[in-house]
Amino acid sequence: MGVAFAAGDRAWEDELTTDSRAERVKDEDAQAAGPDAGGTGTTRRRRAAARALTGAAFLLVLVALITPDEYALLTPGAFARVPIEGVLGVALILVVRGRARRYAAVTAGAVLGLLFVLKAMDIGFDAVLVRPFDLVLDWPLLRPAVEFVSESAGRAGAIAAVLLTAVLTVGVIALMSLSVLRLSRVVVRHDRAAARAAAVLGTVWVVCAALGAQFVDGVPVASRSAAALAYDHARAVRTSLDDREEFAKAAAVDRFRDTPDGKLLAGLRGKDVVLAFVESYGRSAVESPQYAPSVDAVLDQGSERLRRAGLASRSGWLTSSTAGGGSWLAHATLLSGLWVDNQQRYRTLVNSDRLTLNTAFRRADARTVALMPAITRAWPEGAFYGYDKVYDDRNLGYRGPRFSFATMPDQYTLSTLQRTELARKDRAPVMAETALVSSHAPWASIPRLVPWDEVGDGSVFTGMGKGYDAPWPAGGRIRTEYRKSIEYTLNTLVSYMETYGGDRTVLVFLGDHQPAPLITGPGASRDVPITIVAKDKAVLDRISGWNWQDGLRPGKDTPVWPMSAFRDRFLTAFG
Repeated sequence: MGVAFAAGDRAWEDELTTDSRAERVKDEDAQAAGPDAGGTGTTRRRRAAARALTGAAFLLVLVALITPDEYALLTPGAFARVPIEGVLGVALILVVRGRARRYAAVTAGAVLGLLFVLKAMDIGFDAVLVRPFDLVLDWPLLRPAVEFVSESAGRAGAIAAVLLTAVLTVGVIALMSLSVLRLSRVVVRHDRAAARAAAVLGTVWVVCAALGAQFVDGVPVASRSAAALAYDHARAVRTSLDDREEFAKAAAVDRFRDTPDGKLLAGLRGKDVVLAFVESYGRSAVESPQYAPSVDAVLDQGSERLRRAGLASRSGWLTSSTAGGGSWLAHATLLSGLWVDNQQRYRTLVNSDRLTLNTAFRRADARTVALMPAITRAWPEGAFYGYDKVYDDRNLGYRGPRFSFATMPDQYTLSTLQRTELARKDRAPVMAETALVSSHAPWASIPRLVPWDEVGDGSVFTGMGKGYDAPWPAGGRIRTEYRKSIEYTLNTLVSYMETYGGDRTVLVFLGDHQPAPLITGPGASRDVPITIVAKDKAVLDRISGWNWQDGLRPGKDTPVWPMSAFRDRFLTAFG
């Protein structure tokens, strides 16, 4: 057991060493001062350095305890809090003696360090995907994150980011352990003052908790952030472990599994159906005051342009299974009729025989193709969706510049669809799914529309693109560039239908998910617009019971469905 000697400033403390022999250990501050405590320059500097280290340790531990785990709550007022874990930690150090005290301090520091790393991951996920990190299901998402950095900042930038993350993770855990150990020694040396401070802060915590005191909405002064983080993630682990079974139950129910081929999509026989996912096209683009005036003008003008071309359209809302990223989860949700909101569900789905919209069209004698310009390597999931042909970055034949994350402009993708599939004579009807990625983050390089007969191999876009390493737009410009990218893709779709939309053509386009909170602001929904455009009036008559809004812009009160409900409604309407 360690016995503190009351010798003036309590500069000496007996502690048991690892071999159980008593050893007199000089207080760190006294060591810094040396025998000449009278105040030479060197002594004062050492003493100041020791105190600075203690202060830094205190700040590191405090920040780890009180930092909110949501991106939107990271404001200065959110750090004016009293952490109950800190109060209880002081009490624990005062109660425990000897070697157990050191072990308790080091262990508590390591746990706090791990929780701080987990909290940082929660903040990062919340800033991008609008949800906390899942300790069971989210590890596979780290690979796409690294690939995004690689596509945006180059391979060297991605390697540097991975190495920096690993070093910071280990460093935070190690520094937190050393910090808690250092603070524990301070508490022991000043045990009476520490006990009084803990009592006062504990009382303040109880009063603030009873009153619900807050300086920032959603951030109570009486903080239990670290404990709540550990508890919430422990519960989430159990829920995630049970998720596979829950998903299997949902997937076992499929009312269209045994539908005869002749009855599938009878209302679209002979039609070419283009299903286009528009990256990051969410409700905020249509209704947020910072985007709506410009985007709504594009939608309303587009509706009028289509009407003049003899085309009609109707629009509604879907609630996406993801936000900020994870487009493939939204694609899987819409196409399968199942709620796919994590990578485990996605892997389970693509290894099943679930009927998707793509396979339904294929069973209805349509040729099914996919145009995925963001896919740059083998894509085994394509076999699950049942495509007859997959076009990706490797075989789309693009010879123009890259536009940041987007490997090619959306206009080129649609032009290739028209040239290679829809313009062919004596062919079967085509169902084409495509991902339009010109509106993908970081919105650093946006193309311009050119005449369709000039698109060719894409070299016409030379001089527009800034390459994959184009810098992110600075400051307030990023929201403006996001808006411009959405306007570009919407204008491209309208122009495509003006140019190529005939009696045989049906276009379904929708957002895959809302963009990150950096773009939407806090508290945004997960709703995305969806629109069906056709020249044949009979097509839209089949969805008249959906109560969708006429035109390209859904109304505020237009019905909202879960994205997973679309498959069954679509197959019912056109079956």
